[in-house]
Amino acid sequence: MEGVMLLSIKQFGDAVLRTPCAPVEKVDLELNTLAVNMLETMYAAEGIGLAAPQVGLGIRMVVIDIPESEEDDEEEQELVIANGKEVPMRSIMPLVFINPVLEPYGKQTLCQEGCLSVRNIRANVSRPSRVRATLPQLDGKVLELDCGGLLARCLQHECDHLDGFLFTDRVSSAAKVTLAKRLKNLLHFNSQQED
Repeated sequence: MEGVMLLSIKQFGDAVLRTPCAPVEKVDLELNTLAVNMLETMYAAEGIGLAAPQVGLGIRMVVIDIPESEEDDEEEQELVIANGKEVPMRSIMPLVFINPVLEPYGKQTLCQEGCLSVRNIRANVSRPSRVRATLPQLDGKVLELDCGGLLARCLQHECDHLDGFLFTDRVSSAAKVTLAKRLKNLLHFNSQQED
């Protein structure tokens, strides 16, 4: 494999972040290389998830890697149901998938989110607490997942990107008002960076 390449992360205001993505039709060497580059880009940016449109590509592909938190001991490990078996979440990381199908369920929970494409802005977003997900892998296998916690939230956040949504679209009306000025300033800053 050639050297890993860090990709440029598209920022708020870039049209690619608002464009619904096309399904991935075929998995080839190029796509596998992209997956590696997306993971390395995400690690370098200290993120836990990255969707293809965030690196300028309008395809339905996502990478996620949620690190084990320091305070997790063996008993406290987050468990997920992967293909019908209960396994530690860590055992399925990193996740690389294409053309995901999500079925969020459970009670709405409020949690603070941020995004590598919306720098320095965090806001509370209400999302269903659990997700059933069908995640086709690059090797042709399909991962059927049922999870809660941070992984459920991260899946919803990243898959929103595939449909042209950002977490800032999901905040309450009151929060939208508060965020409006900060987003406008961010947009101005990002357009200055491009000039």
